[in-house]
Amino acid sequence: MSLTDQQTAILTNLGLTNAPVALAFVETPPIGLARIERAQPAGCGYWREASQGRAFYTTADDHINCPVGAFTHGVALSDAQAQELRSLAGTMIELKYLKSEEVAQIPHRPDPMRFAAYAPLAGAAFDPDVVIFRGNPRQIMLLSEAARAAGVFAAGAVMGRPACAMVPQTLNAESAIASVGCIGNRVYTGLSDDELYITVPGGAVGNLLEQLETVLAANAALEEFHRSRIG
Repeated sequence: MSLTDQQTAILTNLGLTNAPVALAFVETPPIGLARIERAQPAGCGYWREASQGRAFYTTADDHINCPVGAFTHGVALSDAQAQELRSLAGTMIELKYLKSEEVAQIPHRPDPMRFAAYAPLAGAAFDPDVVIFRGNPRQIMLLSEAARAAGVFAAGAVMGRPACAMVPQTLNAESAIASVGCIGNRVYTGLSDDELYITVPGGAVGNLLEQLETVLAANAALEEFHRSRIG
């Protein structure tokens, strides 16, 4: 997906520190992309790599180090990996981090994962299924307003743990999803205490950016109005 000069300028005006990440689940690796050199401890670690400017693809095997992330992304697990997932879920339940009934409700891709392509949105040579935006609360507020104006955030859904579940939820619901992240994601991605996410269906990004230009201008005018009222 290539951005126009105007779309690039709009994103620049938003002031994101990390580039939005284009993510696509594909049957074959996109031409011109190399495979990631080293598997990350968790799939969300690839978000960090792409947000810092790298474009690459991963295989299902590159996602098996995190059983929860492998499950949410549709990676076929071996018996040993499935047992690791059950053990980790059991630990989370013992810690009262999760309730047992929540485990079955964690969103996941129904289709088996073969390859996943990652790139900064502005440099993606493929059409993304999902775009992951990372920013501070003000930036995510502005993006959520643009997503609502684009008609893809009507429910205003906000998720928590596990953060990787927002990817399949966005795909399954065909809607933008905000996420406050989770502690594992904050460790693996370096997400700071004052950052959170919003994911947007890839097909809606063009419309979202058009709406974002209006949202930025409206918020600037409204901020000036409100500040004038407090002297």
